[in-house]
Amino acid sequence: MNIRKTSELLALTLVVALTTSACSQSDNKATTSTASKPFAGQKLSIFALNHQWTDSIKAALPQFEESTGMKVDVQAFAEDQLQQKLAVQFTSNSETPDIFMSRPYMDKILFYKNGWTTPLDSYVKKNASYDFNDFSKAAIDASSIDGKLMYIPIFTDQFVLYYRKDILQKNNIPIPKTLTELEAAAKKLHDPGKDFYGIVGRGQRNALVTAVASFVFSEGGDFMKGDKAAVNTPEAIRGFQIYANLLKNYGPQGTLNMSWPQAAGLFAQGKSAFYAETASIYKNTTDPEKSLVKDNVGFAVFPAGSAGAKPYSIAAWSLAMNPKAKNKDAAWAFMEWASSKENVLKIQRSGVSGARNSVWAMKEGTETYPPDLAAAIQETMKIGVGYNVPQVISVGEARDAIGSIAVKAMLGEDIKGAADQANREFQAIIDKDKTK
Repeated sequence: MNIRKTSELLALTLVVALTTSACSQSDNKATTSTASKPFAGQKLSIFALNHQWTDSIKAALPQFEESTGMKVDVQAFAEDQLQQKLAVQFTSNSETPDIFMSRPYMDKILFYKNGWTTPLDSYVKKNASYDFNDFSKAAIDASSIDGKLMYIPIFTDQFVLYYRKDILQKNNIPIPKTLTELEAAAKKLHDPGKDFYGIVGRGQRNALVTAVASFVFSEGGDFMKGDKAAVNTPEAIRGFQIYANLLKNYGPQGTLNMSWPQAAGLFAQGKSAFYAETASIYKNTTDPEKSLVKDNVGFAVFPAGSAGAKPYSIAAWSLAMNPKAKNKDAAWAFMEWASSKENVLKIQRSGVSGARNSVWAMKEGTETYPPDLAAAIQETMKIGVGYNVPQVISVGEARDAIGSIAVKAMLGEDIKGAADQANREFQAIIDKDKTK
């Protein structure tokens, strides 16, 4: 073979080698790209509440879609519309939405009985870095039923005491640590002649149940014992009586027509010394555009009753997976991402109280909150009860029956008779629910 032919052969060999190498690298890149986007081509449908949490997640979606390869369609609705949409989808056995937001404290029994939620116990154990044990116990208890985890809590509510720092300081009154001290302070500061009241709160029959719950719990009572109504026990009656006495004796006229927006409005106008309510609406009392007392609002752990301090700490809204979802692994990937420490921290900084203990332990997780409110929330997450309404299917009907106890007491009727009647009505609701 001459030199020219040898050179041509060597050149051809080199070209083949380079081509093979390039193809191999291209294949490796394709393989790596596919591996890094495990859900390429998948689509998820999510029904969510029209809320700051949803807005924050939607803003972060491009990053999630880029890293996973999936496309996510988030549809946001008002609360009533969301409930109607979900009922329609589930009763028709629809595969959409894959994921949905829900209220465990209101819906978990009905959804569980109807088979509308997927147990998540195996999913939360897949990835150690997810750190499932980081979620507050109260929020997980509220998201579980029959020992099964049915929801991932995404934001929470805690019942705390709002108070006027300047008024207490001026009158040399310490922050109430017990319900007895709260009543004494409200009595001392009550001055209706000057349009100033000891306390404001929910007085509407249905709405007040979530507020009176913490009074009942802190006196050692509860709505139910097993499957028996228990709103007429001595402990429960004490809780209802304390709540009714506070609003009847030291609240404004028109209390029976108030839910939280009206009560918060009066407090923000500087017309009350105390207000017991969920922490999640605190900006209504500190927003410069809404509040005349923005610089003088203090927050504390709910005062203790004869059974200690037992305020509620609930998973207000959570994520759940549709049992009919086609790709549950993709659905879980979104749920895991949305409830990760990083996202919980980011969203909590916007004012949405998260359910992760580690985020509340970070300076970054609390610095956007009033310091005393952050401390009250953290303590309530440790000691709180994981529900604030009766744990039945017909929650709204049960709330009407139970709320009548406090309403009748505020109207001066016999509270024992009111509690006995409500107990009978509530037991009938419990028994009726068993047949559903």
